[in-house]
Amino acid sequence: MGRVWGFIALLMCFYRANASAAPNIIAEPFEVYNQTSALLRCNLTETTLPVQGSHWLLNGKVIESSKSTGPSPYTSLSLDKITTHSGGKYECVFLLDQPVKQAVEVKTPPHVIAYKHSENGDENDKTVLTCVSNGYPLPNDWFWFKTQADGTLEAIVNNTAEKYEIKSTPNKTTLAIMALNIELDKGEYVCSGVSELGDSRDRIQLRVRSRLAAVWPFLGIVVEVIILVTIIFIYEKRRKPDEIQDDDDSGSAPLKSNSDTNHKEKNVRQRNSN
Repeated sequence: MGRVWGFIALLMCFYRANASAAPNIIAEPFEVYNQTSALLRCNLTETTLPVQGSHWLLNGKVIESSKSTGPSPYTSLSLDKITTHSGGKYECVFLLDQPVKQAVEVKTPPHVIAYKHSENGDENDKTVLTCVSNGYPLPNDWFWFKTQADGTLEAIVNNTAEKYEIKSTPNKTTLAIMALNIELDKGEYVCSGVSELGDSRDRIQLRVRSRLAAVWPFLGIVVEVIILVTIIFIYEKRRKPDEIQDDDDSGSAPLKSNSDTNHKEKNVRQRNSN
């Protein structure tokens, strides 16, 4: 029995020794909120394990410029200009026998932008308006509106009388409009994304063309061809009588010349006979 208790005591000591050596990372700041710049710092403590290097991750991807092969238990990352594209989940990683890491969230308000600020659609066809968002965290709610004549915004409800279809993911939203009507559907549409840090919106101008709009260029070419053919026909019509008159004039002159020649030859014969 004494041996068993001795073995248990040995295991407890081993567990405590390893527990005390468990690495701990102190990150400062723990979170960055709506700032233009920041210095992220991580300090590895409570471990006797050798450090084989460190680096930083942004949304799971290695930041190449942050790689280090030194044994330092300290690492930092300077964000000189925080934009909607640089917000995200940063993680400092220390390379031990088993890598350890600590997250630092850099949060920025959402920035919504229309994929195209001007869209054209054909009457009775379907068109799709698209907006995307940058920032961290991404919007958790999306909304669509149509600007009225008085400037107010009218909310668009998904699947309204099978007219509208809204599809959204955290970083993207689309509004499909069925059976476009020239008078009712043209105008300005507004997309809005909302996150825990606020909301952002952008505007899209939709123009609806008549189905005949695509035919006008072809009709214009046809009209030009008809006008050209007409001009050529009139020109040829007027030129033909002039050519006939010229042919008549050029045909009479040789006849007169031959008659004079024959008359002269006859006189010469008469003289010779005398």
